[in-house]
Amino acid sequence: MRVLFSGLWICAVTIASCYAAVTFGGGFFSKSTEPYLEGLQYQKLAPINIPMVAEGKVQGYVIAVLVFTADAKLMHTLPVAPNAFVVDEAFRQIYGDTTIDFRKLARYDINGRLAQIRAKVNERLGSDVVKDVLVDELNFVAKREVRS
Repeated sequence: MRVLFSGLWICAVTIASCYAAVTFGGGFFSKSTEPYLEGLQYQKLAPINIPMVAEGKVQGYVIAVLVFTADAKLMHTLPVAPNAFVVDEAFRQIYGDTTIDFRKLARYDINGRLAQIRAKVNERLGSDVVKDVLVDELNFVAKREVRS
């Protein structure tokens, strides 16, 4: 008889503890959300290889990996993803910039360039979708260092 009551007592304590853990422990295991990032979506783009032409010859390649943040609600309503627009505009901005000369290195206004990319992409999309464009990697590889 004693063994039977002990078994019932163990079952009752186990059921009560499971119920309490599920009821009161739900907040302990839930994921915390960051409210300041709510509504933004990060998109990392594939590396962009941009040839740098000077004196009629390819001098090397700028390799850029960009990340952009966009309004998640607006991104889902667009018929075309803004990824291709960001890549295209970054390529146009860097390829068409005649002030970049890797033979005479100088500081470069990257913040201004990224702001121009963001503004042009938003202009092409017709709404303020892209909130910020960030640089993940930016490298220059001289033509003599490129393996074929």
